[in-house]
Amino acid sequence: MIADSHCHLDYSNLFNQLDDVIKRAEINQVKYLLTICTTLDSFEKIKLIVKKYKNIYGTFGIHPHETKNFTHINSEYISKLVNKYKKIIGIGETGLDYHYNYSDKKTQKRSFTDHIKAAIELDIPIIVHSREAENDTFEILESEKKNSNLKVLIHCFTGTKDFVKKLLDIDCYISVSGIITFKNSTELSNVVSYIPLEKLLVETDSPYLAPLPYRGKPNEPSFIIHTIEKLSKIKNLSKEDIVKTTSYNFLKLFKIN
Repeated sequence: MIADSHCHLDYSNLFNQLDDVIKRAEINQVKYLLTICTTLDSFEKIKLIVKKYKNIYGTFGIHPHETKNFTHINSEYISKLVNKYKKIIGIGETGLDYHYNYSDKKTQKRSFTDHIKAAIELDIPIIVHSREAENDTFEILESEKKNSNLKVLIHCFTGTKDFVKKLLDIDCYISVSGIITFKNSTELSNVVSYIPLEKLLVETDSPYLAPLPYRGKPNEPSFIIHTIEKLSKIKNLSKEDIVKTTSYNFLKLFKIN
């Protein structure tokens, strides 16, 4: 039983063949999928998906790239919306992306903080995107985590060992993707080896970031087995141990019985 903790099933190249995508995932023992929201249009499709498929859950969030287009969405808006849907079990993806800066930093930070406040109020995890923004990401998380019940999942981790240490100090979970299978991922593999297994989850981020041997092709949840295989080598553990623990971490974090 594998849990893909981060995929985008609402994207057309997956959504338009979703029955087949889900069947291929099931063949590879992928039982749980968390389909991640990035915009309001994204959320409309996610509502349809989670209603149709028993073992697929969803989130609500505005991607940092999109925050300039959704400045009206604040913590109150998010809390009221998410409260209506039992299978919306996380807030995000949200966070900071200073690589592209499609939205200005101030707008990204304000949106990130609003998402965090909603996650605290709803008592569900927040799914965090952080690219070239380690210091600001950590400062905001550390500040908001004080005296709160905030649960954090850093998705598609590609950061430094120093960032990992800081995240672990504030009890974050960390998810790794197919990037760890890439030939130029030696440094990332060394960092991932430092992360305790009880704090790790796995994801595809499909349709992006297909692992080897599918790099360059559209990704899908069934491909997660290649990420698990590489993670088992990094951690020097059996694939069964990786599957068992990362799935347990997913179910525990998102309170799935």
